[in-house]
Amino acid sequence: MNGRQRILVVEDDNAIRRGLCDALRCANYEPVEAADGEAGLAAALTASPDLVLLDVLMPRLDGFEALRRIRKAQPGLPVIMLTARGEEADRVRGLREGADDYVVKPFSAGELLARVAAVLRRSPARPTAVGRIVIAGRSIDLDRREVAFADGRRESLTEREKQLLAYLARNPGRAVSRDELLQAVWGLDPRGLQTRTVDMTVARLRELLGDDPAEPRVILTVRAKGYMIATDAEPTP
Repeated sequence: MNGRQRILVVEDDNAIRRGLCDALRCANYEPVEAADGEAGLAAALTASPDLVLLDVLMPRLDGFEALRRIRKAQPGLPVIMLTARGEEADRVRGLREGADDYVVKPFSAGELLARVAAVLRRSPARPTAVGRIVIAGRSIDLDRREVAFADGRRESLTEREKQLLAYLARNPGRAVSRDELLQAVWGLDPRGLQTRTVDMTVARLRELLGDDPAEPRVILTVRAKGYMIATDAEPTP
């Protein structure tokens, strides 16, 4: 890690996108580029950005829909909307759907950088990466995808099981919905999707961890909401 904050730039105009990335580099940010809404959504979920600059009018997936999906999967990720639209209705829509700020083109690099800095200052700290979880007599090494039990036994995790545990551990004290897990861990759009993939993965994890589903001590079921890591979990980087 280089210590610089990572900014995802989602903009289909190549010249504007390059200009934004150049300005961000000069301000000591680390830019990540995406040329359309679908690529931007994927990067928002996998590239761990600290903030997203999101254009509205884009091919494949417009900015408002990309924002809606980002908010569902990453509620705390700061997003600034970029658009040539100056109408009040569009600005209001963006803010109502979860944008942290709204910048109307044309804008100066100085103005945009000031808004980026302001949004980052008022945003809560991003959750840190989790490498190990100690809970209920089990030591879960996510980097090695291995669970060590108090009696010396060891079990291996699949990559998906590891990702699910890591996501729950990065969101302590919060019930994470099945839809959010489908989008953040599996990269699937949950709209209209009828699947028990999340529940089946949790069931397999509980069996592997020796976590009694009737009285779970590791992965808790929150009725009508989703799943949550037990509050006594001790996640570490």
